[in-house]
Amino acid sequence: MDEYKIKSIEEGLTKIEFPEFDKISSDAPVFYNPHMELNRDLSILALQVFQREQERDIDICDLFGGSGIRGIRYKNEINGVGNVYINDISEVANHYERHNIELNGLKDIEVHQHDASMFLRMMRGKFDVIDIDPFGTPSPFLDSAGYCAGRNSLLCVTATDTSALCGTYKEPCIRKYNAKPYKSEYCHETGIRILAGFVALTLSKYAKCIEVKMSHSTEHYMRLYINVKKGSKKTDESLKNIGYISHCKHCLHRQTSLGMATSVDEICPVCGEKLIHAGPLWLGDIQNSDFIQKMIDEIENKKINTEKQALKLLNSCLLEADAPATFYDVHKICKSLGISAAKLDLIFDEIKKEGFTAVKTHFNPLGIKTNATVKDLQNILLKLEP
Repeated sequence: MDEYKIKSIEEGLTKIEFPEFDKISSDAPVFYNPHMELNRDLSILALQVFQREQERDIDICDLFGGSGIRGIRYKNEINGVGNVYINDISEVANHYERHNIELNGLKDIEVHQHDASMFLRMMRGKFDVIDIDPFGTPSPFLDSAGYCAGRNSLLCVTATDTSALCGTYKEPCIRKYNAKPYKSEYCHETGIRILAGFVALTLSKYAKCIEVKMSHSTEHYMRLYINVKKGSKKTDESLKNIGYISHCKHCLHRQTSLGMATSVDEICPVCGEKLIHAGPLWLGDIQNSDFIQKMIDEIENKKINTEKQALKLLNSCLLEADAPATFYDVHKICKSLGISAAKLDLIFDEIKKEGFTAVKTHFNPLGIKTNATVKDLQNILLKLEP
């Protein structure tokens, strides 16, 4: 282990050391991604809120330990944590995980060296929280997570294969998530809904259902915080949230259809062009206002380096909590009409004046989540043309 040049960093209240490397990749001797600090900060808040709701100590699985930063921060910075289990198949990673546990003077953290799926199957029912943050797709590990997850547990899932989920590469999405994507202006939301739908369908085999507590798409990854519940009746009911989004690339109309084997319109009811379909995907809530508000309140109790960014994202997700699926990109509609866009604030005011709801979205700074139709928006934008 002595051949590596050692780098030291601090996140929150935690200090870790690991071998320095030039490029963030799976080839690094020990994986640490500085760009995921916001992800880890938000996870600290989410897991603390979950622990407070449980009103007991929680046991946590960090499935892909790398440097150990995530699991060690969980033990070091969250109140009411029992045992933390850090797993990584790399012997070098295990060495630095143990070193960093000692560096922070922590106990009740176990380090394991197993294949991720095998580890979950060996530890069925042991964890209150399973955190899956792989390099790439989480898809191969979700079946074992469904088998392992206990009643009323928290499943945290990161996906960095956004090009597949967003529809840039259609075939990999079909192969990995059993769903057809579509690259529209709201493709990041579609991607999160495909991921949530895949989790729901995978867990349903074990009579487990999902409730999405918070989700976000940030830079190169997507992240879901999911409350897992148990029971065949609840699961059957939950799967009614699976369906399809149909999109018209000609007039930008979109509509949703609930049901796995539902009939979907082939022709756009607005302009008569052919509709494009994405799914199956999750059409239920992807933000929970109560949970997110508790995360916001929790910030003042934690040392969060990305506090400003975290607050901005959480407040945006909070606004989106009761909004309908998909959103409209103002500039895209204006381009289709051949007009210039008015100021965004004016557009929001006018939509609300017409009696519709309208909120911003973290997915796109020019996005509007609204119950207005594309025709309503076109009329409003034409009226406000500068």
